Amino acid sequence: MTQKRPVLPALRKKGDPKPLPIAAYLFILAFITLAPAFIFSAILLQRNNDAQGEVVRALTLATSQAVAQAIDRQVESMTTTLKVLATNPALANGDYAGVHARAVEALAGTGSYLVVLDPSFQQLLNTRQPFGTPLPKTANPRAAAEALATDAPVVSNVFVGANSRDWVFNVLLRYQLRDGSYLALALNEVSQNLASALQSRQLPDGWNIAVVDEDNRVLAASDASELSPGDPFLQAEDGQFGQNGRWTDEVVAGQQFVTVAAEPTAASWRVVAWAPRQVIEKPLNEAVLSLVLGGLMLAALIVALVVWISQQINRSVRGLADDAKRLGAGQDVAARNYPVAEIAQVSDAIGDASRRRRKAESEVRFLMRELAHRSKNQMTVIAAMAKQTARNATSVSQFVTSFERRIFGLARSTDLLLASGMTGVDLKDILTGQIEPFRPQDPARVSIEGPPLMLNTQASQIVGMAAHELATNAVKYGAFAEETGRLEVSWRILGDAVDLVWREHVTTKRRRSARTGFGTTVLNSMVGGSLGADVTRTLHRDGIEWRFVIPLEALNPNRRPDEPLAPKREEAEPAEALEPPGD
Repeated sequence: MTQKRPVLPALRKKGDPKPLPIAAYLFILAFITLAPAFIFSAILLQRNNDAQGEVVRALTLATSQAVAQAIDRQVESMTTTLKVLATNPALANGDYAGVHARAVEALAGTGSYLVVLDPSFQQLLNTRQPFGTPLPKTANPRAAAEALATDAPVVSNVFVGANSRDWVFNVLLRYQLRDGSYLALALNEVSQNLASALQSRQLPDGWNIAVVDEDNRVLAASDASELSPGDPFLQAEDGQFGQNGRWTDEVVAGQQFVTVAAEPTAASWRVVAWAPRQVIEKPLNEAVLSLVLGGLMLAALIVALVVWISQQINRSVRGLADDAKRLGAGQDVAARNYPVAEIAQVSDAIGDASRRRRKAESEVRFLMRELAHRSKNQMTVIAAMAKQTARNATSVSQFVTSFERRIFGLARSTDLLLASGMTGVDLKDILTGQIEPFRPQDPARVSIEGPPLMLNTQASQIVGMAAHELATNAVKYGAFAEETGRLEVSWRILGDAVDLVWREHVTTKRRRSARTGFGTTVLNSMVGGSLGADVTRTLHRDGIEWRFVIPLEALNPNRRPDEPLAPKREEAEPAEALEPPGD
């Protein structure tokens, strides 16, 4: 009854997740690799932007403070000039013409002009005009009144001068006459002159700076601000535009600004630096945009590479799948040259497996033919053994015993053949296997020596049967029949033949049977005929000697059983047999 082949368990179960294509794994790998890099880059950009913001904050604050200090120095310089002009004796004596002339000379090239006001704010002299020219009252009586009421210098807001018709400011100082009345000395200067203090300071790109008075009018401003002296300054929606000493965010007409301010100590003015919020954020936005564009370009490149690599791998895998199907169908598969080394290695393995399969199939076919041939030979040998054993047997029990012993000897040779396969059987293994069942307990009584020599199937069976018959006779009549007998089996290579000698040593001769038994048939007919060997038997005084000179061609493991041997060389004359071999 035919046994059913076991069913292999399914490797994939119904509930297992659906496998993903190689492209999906490549995309996941690319994402896992790039995502941390982009996150890290974004963090670095943010930190770099914060650091740049700190630098800009410190620079703008320092610049506004430096401008405020420059204004303080200019006001103090104008105050000092007023004090020096006030020491002119002509002023105490009422000699305004002398005062005018001296002031014009002293203030030449400074951009400042001296104005002398009486308590009614009437200009007594103004170095902008020639002395004696009719002069109006001052255009800024508020500052004049404040100056006449205090000994401290007073700095006015910006106003349009009555004589200059330009936006100016005054630094005023009270002067007491001998009669106890007061005059107001004013040093008048165009407010745009303050722009020199602004232009000498370097601000970051996109930033503006302006000097603003108490009335929130511009005295001077940087060119990029598009503000002129006297223009109303920016007004924040929630109050004053710009806070002293710190950055603030202001909103003007819906537009966001970042501001910083500093206040001079010599005047009630403010120095304000400002920039639109988008200017502050522009470096970060540009860096983020560059990062995004670079990331998109890199992502596009990676997508193209992933698609290309996945196509290469898919084509290679499909090729491997086709090769595997062909291999499973028993077709020949040759290794392909794939672009991926690991897949090429698998292809080489499949190609090698295909070659091994073809070789194995060839061996199987050969073994099947060999099995058929061996079976026929075995049947022939067994039939010959049965006939010869029956011819020499005197009873059924003797026939069974002799026939069984010979069958077992043939089986031992067959076992060696099966164990060795196509490589052949070593001669020493054959001899040892056949002698071993008859071997005496003393190992020194048996010697088997010779070079390694592999035998083909036919030669193995014939030599095995010959050794079995010789060992059987040694038990009956020769070396193994007495306690002191010895057996020496040796062989050597002589040119294109092997010289095999079976030599027995005995002390007491035993008479052998005169009948021609199966052993003699094996030795003379099969070894001599089938293997083309020269067989010689010699009876020495101390034992028998068998010599077999067998052509190496007949023993060659690569020789096919049906391959004919070369013509047998002329047989040598056999030595005189003292007694015929027996069973």
